[in-house]
Amino acid sequence: MPTLILVRHGRSTANTEGLLAGWTPGVALDERGTAQAAALPGRLAELPLAEIVTSPLQRCQETIRPLLQARPDLSPHTDERIGECHYGDWSGRKLDELKDEPLMEVVQAHPSAAAFPGGESMRAMQTRAAEAVREWNARVERDHGADAVYLMCSHGDIIKSLVADALGLHLDLFQRISVEPCSITAIRYTRLRPFLVRLGDTGDFTSLVPREEPPGGEAPVGGGAGAP
Repeated sequence: MPTLILVRHGRSTANTEGLLAGWTPGVALDERGTAQAAALPGRLAELPLAEIVTSPLQRCQETIRPLLQARPDLSPHTDERIGECHYGDWSGRKLDELKDEPLMEVVQAHPSAAAFPGGESMRAMQTRAAEAVREWNARVERDHGADAVYLMCSHGDIIKSLVADALGLHLDLFQRISVEPCSITAIRYTRLRPFLVRLGDTGDFTSLVPREEPPGGEAPVGGGAGAP
């Protein structure tokens, strides 16, 4: 079965403003995110991509634009099932404000029980994304062969949930996974099991440098802004 390259969108204006974007329209890449997207074609230059699939949200569309310009033979497919989690009433709110919401503790410690008011549950988010991957695996193998490589551009929580699915981890453990903006995660699917062969690879180790204020133990909902 194919190898899936998962790319999280580049850093967005919502990331830098500390907002939980969700499906809020008009969330674009910031200056750094634009530079990250511009570097993506070079990072992936050696990979013979068979297909490119993307979330419909603007920040993902902007992230893959330079890659599509570098590979004019590829036409992107948009799939809403790999769009961001529907955070409902939480969408567009400051993360600093949300940390005191009782639901946030559930999101952190027991995400399989978390359902966002006016939105969807994290279980539903994972299910739709995993179903999309399985359908695309079959389609890509049918059209391009079992050794094909294809790419999906998606969002932090979506990618983390797909990694958890590939590793056989319960969704309650997915907050232990971290994927930075414009990072590359690769999963090679086989008949019996998937293999996680890259996780959150940015080629940049800046985020590992000790900070004056060490990051806390909570996982950033939506994926976070990455290295400072």
